[in-house]
Formats: sequence, structure tokens, C-alpha cells
Amino acid sequence: MPEPKAVLFDLDGTLADTAPDLGGALNQLLLEQGLGPLPMDKLRPHVSSGARGLIGAGLGISPADPRYAPLQQRFLAIYQDALCVGTRLFQGMAEHLDALEAGSIPWGIITNKSQRFAIPLLEQLGLRQRSGCIVCGDSARRAKPHGHPMQLASAVIGIAATDCIYVGDDERDVIAGRAVGMRTIIAGWGYLGDGRLPGEWGADAIAAAPHEILGFAAAKG
Repeated sequence: MPEPKAVLFDLDGTLADTAPDLGGALNQLLLEQGLGPLPMDKLRPHVSSGARGLIGAGLGISPADPRYAPLQQRFLAIYQDALCVGTRLFQGMAEHLDALEAGSIPWGIITNKSQRFAIPLLEQLGLRQRSGCIVCGDSARRAKPHGHPMQLASAVIGIAATDCIYVGDDERDVIAGRAVGMRTIIAGWGYLGDGRLPGEWGADAIAAAPHEILGFAAAKG
């Protein structure tokens, strides 16, 4: 079966382990609120849901609560000051990106993270110039699970959505990819949320490590 013409990735929990810095920002916020920090293993499943997920996990407050907005702004300010202190690419991801480039397979990023965080983070990780596209939560008309970010990424790299695969660690990644006909692969090493089990999301495959992505993609081609 032919390999995909492009591979697109979610950022948090798929391409990079951002939990140390996002979780650290939440714990600083908790300390400012007179509360104790939470262990990282309790926070990791919520990292892909950003401020909403982490504030919900740490403080039990949803966006509908009038206290949420100021807490969100403070959380984001803390995070912006320490975007890439503990954040690293997941094990094997650097080698996988090298392999894609060696095979002349373009790759890009589709994230719900805002541009003001995603762009400088990718710059610090040395990926901004290498990525064929960077579609952020405020780049598209609507964020994932809507399919528009996927359509936008496809247009930017000039490859049909049906010829791309999308790798993500949240059910909304699968929903968004399937909405435009992309093959979807779950990053089994990612955060994976605390909702339905990944096997119930309807993806084409679950990869245990980055080096498995192209093998699964070709098998499903």
C-alpha cells in the first residue's frame, strides 16, 4: 500500500510532552490560590484540553463559572512566561520527523493551542521552520473537533486531506480528521484524556510509538 503524502500532528500530547510546563503553570496557580500542587500523573490526562481541562482538574471550575475567566488569564500568563522549560519532543519523535523528511514526506501541525503559545514554543523546539504548516486554534474559523483546521492545513501544504494522515491523542483529533476524510492514528504515548477509551474513538490505528506511524498508515492506505 502507498505511504501517505503528508503526516499531520497534534502538538500537546502527540508531538511534544508539554505537561511539565502546562502542569507547572497550573500548580503555580494553585499555590497562588492557597492550595497545594497536584502530582503530574493526575494532571497529564487533562493537558490536551488546555486551560479548561487543567483548571477544571485543579479547581473544579468550568468556563461557565464567573471565576473562570480571571483564573484562565492568570494561568495563561504564567504559562507564557515558561513555555519551554520542561517541554520536550516525545521519545522517538525527532527520529520520526527526520525519517519523514528523508522520505520527502511533508509534515505539519494542527493544534488547538493559540498562536501566541504555539509559534514561540515550536521556535524554541527548533520545529517552526521545518513544519510544512502550523494551524493553530485561532488560525481556523473553528477549532477541532471541527474539520476546518484540517482543511486549512491541507490547503497550506497543497495535499488533499484524503492523502494525509493525522496523528493525535484526543478523541476530537479523530473526529476532526474523519470529518474531512483523513486517516487517523491515535498517539498511544499521549495524554488520551479521561473520557472514552481510545479504542472506542473510531481511529484507523493506535500507535504505541512514533516509529509505528508510517507502518500503520501504509497498511491502511
